[in-house]
Amino acid sequence: MHPDYGETWAYESIIGALPGVDLSRGEAIAIQLLVFETAVLALAAYYGLWSAAVAGTAAVVVAAVGSVEMLRISRAARAPETPEPYRRLLFSSSIEVVLAVLAFVALITHLFVFDPRSGGRLVERLFGPDPPLLVVYLTLLVLWDVCYRIGTGWWASVVGLWRSARYRFDPETAATLRRADRETLLFGVVQLLLVPFLLEHRVLLAALVGHVTAVTVVTGTSLVLLRVRETD
Repeated sequence: MHPDYGETWAYESIIGALPGVDLSRGEAIAIQLLVFETAVLALAAYYGLWSAAVAGTAAVVVAAVGSVEMLRISRAARAPETPEPYRRLLFSSSIEVVLAVLAFVALITHLFVFDPRSGGRLVERLFGPDPPLLVVYLTLLVLWDVCYRIGTGWWASVVGLWRSARYRFDPETAATLRRADRETLLFGVVQLLLVPFLLEHRVLLAALVGHVTAVTVVTGTSLVLLRVRETD
């Protein structure tokens, strides 16, 4: 049974609202991974950009894992015993989309304005001095996918901390919510797969590592509060 649209991520709502399409969440993720990775490899073969294909594959994997983690987080968060205000804040506010837009705009500004002016030239290093249009299009699409999942992971961690500080839970409910927090933490760690491609780009590296560190601290605090505030 599909969840109510009032308690879904924007990503889930889009999948469920496609006319004439009835995919399970697992099927949707498999198609996402297959389509993106096929496009990455096809363009790499056509334009001879195999070094960029490695970075592209890592980004596709991070996005796909993010989709899996989003579904696992939402499954635990939607358990009947969880507080309704927590579910409403997590899903219905669409703050994760706002955070994703901010992250994406900041990333594009860095790649196409700040980085060339500072001599970094990450885009040129990956795609050459005259990047093919289709490659740039696919790159931006994959980067948006990654930014959306990063925004979602950050929002899940913040709301999780708010929930753990405000409410007290019985052992069974606390265990369910700890599962949601662990999935949030895991997705943060998975994003470190992108670190090897950013070692020469200190601003992006600091942003990514700082984000993962912040998610780890916030979610770790939530896990501690769930444990110490657990009711008998």
